[in-house]
Amino acid sequence: MASKTFRKQCAVLAYRKGKRGPKIALVTSLETHRWVLPKGNLVDGLSVRESAALEAFEEAGLEGELAKRSIGTYDYQKTELKGGGLCRVWVYPMAVTRAKRHWPEKAQRKRKWMDVKAAAAAVDEPELKTLIARFGKRFR
Repeated sequence: MASKTFRKQCAVLAYRKGKRGPKIALVTSLETHRWVLPKGNLVDGLSVRESAALEAFEEAGLEGELAKRSIGTYDYQKTELKGGGLCRVWVYPMAVTRAKRHWPEKAQRKRKWMDVKAAAAAVDEPELKTLIARFGKRFR
């Protein structure tokens, strides 16, 4: 049986303290306007973690303290508009210290803070729903 080939990507699960637990930042995707984590391809010369931090800034205007290790991965099928193919995304939590009013992709995306339950419900990928829910349990 042939093994699947995945394109490696990175994402940030950006969070801040809320009155009733953490709030998670999601952004809209460019083509379908679905709610997603800030994510993208790895940048030449940067580590997976550094690439993730760059995506958080460019797509959501977020800066903060990025965890040293990924909390897991999720897989998804890239749309044909974006070249198609399977992607595996490494997710790094980031405690947000600064949410900028203006950022590189602000005109193309919306950013929204949601509680853990709403964030997990808003994303489409089953593995990502699980990652978000599991992350939220760490704050109980």
